[in-house]
Amino acid sequence: MKKTALFLERVYALYTRPELISPDPLEFLSRYTSPADRELAALIAACFAYGNVKQILKNVNGILDQMTGGPYAFILNATPGKLRRTFKNFRYRFTGEEEFCAFLCAVRRVLQKYGSLENCFLQNYREEDGTVLPALRHFARELRAGADLHSLIPDPDKNSALKRLNLFLRWMVRKDAVDPGGWERVSPAHLIVPLDVHMHRIARKLKLTKRNAADMTTALEISRAFKKCCPDDPIKYDFCLTRFGIRDDMDYHNLDELK
Repeated sequence: MKKTALFLERVYALYTRPELISPDPLEFLSRYTSPADRELAALIAACFAYGNVKQILKNVNGILDQMTGGPYAFILNATPGKLRRTFKNFRYRFTGEEEFCAFLCAVRRVLQKYGSLENCFLQNYREEDGTVLPALRHFARELRAGADLHSLIPDPDKNSALKRLNLFLRWMVRKDAVDPGGWERVSPAHLIVPLDVHMHRIARKLKLTKRNAADMTTALEISRAFKKCCPDDPIKYDFCLTRFGIRDDMDYHNLDELK
């Protein structure tokens, strides 16, 4: 594990740089200085972080451009009718107008109930849990309450890796040259790696897991492996590792050359 830790630290030092963010939905967060706007932009960007990255960026940019006055004021004040008019005929892959408007209404209910997404998350966050998983599941249930959000918020009671919600948490909890942070009361030590097929392939290549399924069990196993390398901030390796294969100028051969 010591050799792996040295390798990961080298990759982190080389590739955790702002100029390597694009193309990544993370880039939208720099638009907002207000924590209230940033967490909502982050949730929208993360929930739509599936599919071709160019289409993801085009879609999220189009959504945020419609939210005049910032995401917080727009969502809090928009009626269901206004949402339907604003996003009439909306479609992004599996997500249509009805589901997206239901999602925004669900977010508004959470804001009205808790004041912020962070406060909602903190309702079930406990240091002694060791990971954010119990709080994350509660957070997902709150968003899904009374709304069919099958393509945007997975069922938290299944063994889904909850990749997009864990990506959202990484952006909001961690703070370094790429992740902007903003949530001060959640420990980075408790984060779970945002696991998709791409990250799963990298983790298997680095022998951080032998499991075939990219599910929550595997995400927790990889997170524990990262934690052996960096106990206080294990998910800091997510950004730098996922540059390989995402950016045109970085591929898996580069990863092999660094070993």
